[in-house]
Parts: sequence; structure tokens; C-alpha cells
Amino acid sequence: MRIMLRKGLTLQQGTFTAVIAPEAVILSALNDNPDLGRFLFLFLCGNYSRLLSRINRTSSNFEIRRPFTADQLLTALKEAGHTVIFIEHDPTLFDGADRLLAPVAAALRDAGREALVILYSPAMDRSFSVLARQADRLIEILHADEPAYRGQERDSRSRRQAGTPAPAQKTLGVF
Repeated sequence: MRIMLRKGLTLQQGTFTAVIAPEAVILSALNDNPDLGRFLFLFLCGNYSRLLSRINRTSSNFEIRRPFTADQLLTALKEAGHTVIFIEHDPTLFDGADRLLAPVAAALRDAGREALVILYSPAMDRSFSVLARQADRLIEILHADEPAYRGQERDSRSRRQAGTPAPAQKTLGVF
């Protein structure tokens, strides 16, 4: 069982992978992979899902569970016997339940021994960071036009246009 996120970037069974990516990338990986219908697929999301209404899965092997607390998420992970377990991260599950971050992270890692476990979030937050520390891999996919890239380009261009050297540059004087 494999899921391709992008050309040359695949997720494989027997791993726990934390993924930070735009929603479009994840939706494409889930919707454009017809082989997923052959496997037992568990989609876990919490109080609010950005993806669920846009996933085009009609297979009887596609199961959805909505844990509303960290305890319920932990139980769902321990009971799962699926080939693919996809968790759409919801930081509100851990509000006031920080003590459960370590057990949930351990359960994700344990589930990843037998299944393909994907913990997905569109952005990093504190609870995702704690959970992702137990992952076999952390993958972050950004679009080239996202602000993290544009801001750096604008800063260096505006400095050069203003005639000031970049911070790491030193002007050599004539002696």
C-alpha cells in the first residue's frame, strides 16, 4: 500500500508519517488514488474537518470516526485494525488534556508498525509538534508562492534596491 503525495514522494505501509501540506495536496493524494478503495481505510477527524466534505470515497472500506476528545482519539487508535489510518489533526482535542499527548503519540507510532499512519495538518502547532516527534518521517510541503518564500525575496530585493548591503555582507574598504 502506497500513497503518492507528489512525484517521488510516497508514503508506505508500516510507517507513521506526519505531514504538513496545503489541503489541495492531501485531497489530491486521497481522491486521485483509486487503489485506496481496496484497503481498509480509517479517517479520523475531531470537532471540525476541513477535508471530509471534499473526499470522494464511496468504498465500503472507507470508515470515518469523529473523536471529540483526546481519550476518544486514543481509544480509536488502539481499536483500529485498518491498512491506512489517516488522522486530520485537531488541536482542540488536546485543550486541557496535555497529559494525553505522549500516550496518543505512542499509539500513533504503535499503529504505524502495522498500518500506514498519516497525521495531517495544514500548519504546525504545539500539539502537532509533540505528536510528530514520534513519527518515522515529518514531511512539509509548501507552495512556492506562499508568504514564507515571498517575504524573503522581497526583503533582499528591497535592500539591494535601496543600496544597503544584505546583513551577511561586509563592504571592503581600500587601504
